Amino acid sequence: MLEAIAEPEERVLTERYAAIDAQLERSDTPGARRAVFDSWDGLRREWRSWANFTRLRYTQDTRRDECRAAQLGLEQRTPHVTSLDVRVKRRFLDPTAREPLEDDLGKQAFALWDADLGAYDDVIAADLIRESELTRQYTEMLANVSVPFAGEDRTLAALGAFLQNHDREVRHAAETARWGAFGERRERLDAIYDELVKLRDRMGRALGYDGYLPLGYRRMHRVDYGPDDVARYRDEVARTVVPLASDLVRRLGKRAGLDKVRFWDEPVIGASKPIVPQGNAAWIVARAVDSLASIDPALGEFARMMQERELLDVDGRAGKAGGAYCTNLPTRKIPFVFANFNGTRGDVKTLMHELGHAFQAWRSRDKVVMDYLTPTLESAEIHSMSLEYLSWPEMGRFFGDDAATYRQEHLLDAMLFLPYGVAVDHFQHLVYSHPSASPQERHEMWREMERRYLPWRDYGDLEHPLHGGLWQEKRHIYVAPLYYIDYTLALCCALQFWVRATKDRREALDAYITLCGRGGEAPFGELLRGAGLGSPFEPGTLEAVVAAAAAEFASVP
Repeated sequence: MLEAIAEPEERVLTERYAAIDAQLERSDTPGARRAVFDSWDGLRREWRSWANFTRLRYTQDTRRDECRAAQLGLEQRTPHVTSLDVRVKRRFLDPTAREPLEDDLGKQAFALWDADLGAYDDVIAADLIRESELTRQYTEMLANVSVPFAGEDRTLAALGAFLQNHDREVRHAAETARWGAFGERRERLDAIYDELVKLRDRMGRALGYDGYLPLGYRRMHRVDYGPDDVARYRDEVARTVVPLASDLVRRLGKRAGLDKVRFWDEPVIGASKPIVPQGNAAWIVARAVDSLASIDPALGEFARMMQERELLDVDGRAGKAGGAYCTNLPTRKIPFVFANFNGTRGDVKTLMHELGHAFQAWRSRDKVVMDYLTPTLESAEIHSMSLEYLSWPEMGRFFGDDAATYRQEHLLDAMLFLPYGVAVDHFQHLVYSHPSASPQERHEMWREMERRYLPWRDYGDLEHPLHGGLWQEKRHIYVAPLYYIDYTLALCCALQFWVRATKDRREALDAYITLCGRGGEAPFGELLRGAGLGSPFEPGTLEAVVAAAAAEFASVP
């Protein structure tokens, strides 16, 4: 059981920041400033640990008053702490302090702090609190959805198990129930997002930007690439991946005997029967531990630690927020994995994904700069997605004789996900470029994205997605704007590790483990070069891994 972390008292926290600020004012040597930095870094770890613990407890039970109150307190206090932090960062970014400390701590921390200074001012403090309130409303709304289906009331996570049922009528009925729930809440979902878009646009303009997008890139700490790079990458996905994905849907649908592939068919067209793990959640976790031990001793030691210290919460339940994530508690030097298992093959993929995040956090737990404990998000997703593929040889532990089919379905998921992922990103760029658009216009923007990136998709009689509402299920769009292209960039890198592992498994594993150990000490491009990975922004990188994936499906008529 994870022990509680006490909330830092606001008065004491403010006094400690004031003392650090005063010490910096008096410090006139690199050694003195480094000592102040160590004090400040320790204070930041204390705050981060409590903040992450509070968010974790809240998402574990969004209905519990104590957890909701703590989350609300965190939301209200965060802008003040950010303001205190920015003041200290500004002092460290002064050239007299920055230059010698860069040699000591590395340049990446200062690049991140530069971005932070451009992403905050006290003038937006109230807007940040309101943003948190709105994202919490979205999270709680979906966490507490109850859908009558197959004789029981189901959460959205539990309903997900029926979406992969090999009875086509069951899948259709489950999708109808799911999207009916979204349709009933469409007006409220539109209203929350409309206010979020206008609020974020206002924050960007208050900070001197031409809208939200420049602010959003700073908030995402994208220090070595920008919107033009991302736009070219989206075009590359449209050019190289969309034709393959469309062809695979057609060929696999034909093999499955479907006259027309509907939306509710996509999750199962790669297999002739259900591919599910052969045990419950505890069984899956135990086999994941055994799998990682078989892959590499360091991975095995880490996995046993996670299991023994009960640092995984993977069971779905009413009131639990949807999705999956990994968080870390810097003062305790441990990660924690949160998920919602539902009895599908996705449980194994999700667990390996989140354990990849957790392994990186574990390997980087002793970094001397808190900012280096985890990298920026596109880099962080490499660790998680790569472990999904590096663990492929162990899938027999979970799926028995169906392991090969699982691997092919996993690869199919990747080819269908890449277009969807860039559609989510392009949609958000359109939305924030036109903040005054109506909710209906936003739904049309999403339909435009589907025509470009998901041309094979057919929603049949599912009214909500048919009219451009599918994006409303994607939590990232509401809660973490612009955080989705990161998954596709990382997937391009993870597929490179997959290809390398087919040629020299030990070399690929060593490069992966080394990359995890670097944490966030460098920007995206530099981390890729150090691991021998090609950048997704470089011509030919994506095309090469897509060709390798296409070859895996060559036998499909």
